[in-house]
Amino acid sequence: MLTPFEELDAVLADLTGSVRDILGDTFVGAYLQGSFALGAGDRNSDCDFIVATTVLPSGSAEAELRLLHDEIPTRAGFWTKCLEGSYADITSLRDVDGLGVPWLYCDNGHRDLIWDTHCNTLHTRWILRRHGITITGPPITDLVAEVPPEALRAAMRVALPELMAGLKTWAPFDVAWTQRYTVSTYCRLLYTLRTAEVTSKRGALEWALATLDPRWRPLLTQVIEDRALGWDPAEPPRPGSLEAAIEFAAYAESFAR
Repeated sequence: MLTPFEELDAVLADLTGSVRDILGDTFVGAYLQGSFALGAGDRNSDCDFIVATTVLPSGSAEAELRLLHDEIPTRAGFWTKCLEGSYADITSLRDVDGLGVPWLYCDNGHRDLIWDTHCNTLHTRWILRRHGITITGPPITDLVAEVPPEALRAAMRVALPELMAGLKTWAPFDVAWTQRYTVSTYCRLLYTLRTAEVTSKRGALEWALATLDPRWRPLLTQVIEDRALGWDPAEPPRPGSLEAAIEFAAYAESFAR
């Protein structure tokens, strides 16, 4: 099995078969990255994938991929609505020189594909190279080079001061999920800054709980315990938790200096 969930494995097998038919000779392989590749995937996780191609999809192939991803979430089941990933050409996927190239991207829970750099990151390459799961195709190590440790650390020094401003452009801060996501993401960036490696949100939270100033333990414990609540647009943050998260963000950003 690729994942702990039989239904998800079936969804991935169907996706891969359909995509291979659509892309034809430009299809190279399909891979899992993200939390499932890191061994931390559960029912609160997105299922992150990368489809490697010889060239970026265009024309009729792009149109058919758009139709496919518009249709998949309408199917019965849980995991049909949890796919997230990109179609990446092997040239820009290979190493850091490809950063900034938009890939055709499927956002979790969305039916419209967009051209975006969401998956075109050092984090994605690091996970793929070290832990990527091959659904079909050549070994991912044939396609992705090692990510230089200092490149990861340098990227975190840039990302930490910019994270909150970016979150405010799309995340609803009157929803409890955003409070948890904010703390988890800052922990992931700090973990990578310190270790030059990548871990899951839960792994980063547990690392932070054991490593950072003890005054943050109540906040980190709350985020870990509440993660199972998932996304609920009607659920407000716990009293005081959002303020604590914002204070933690300022603390985390200080490490970039």
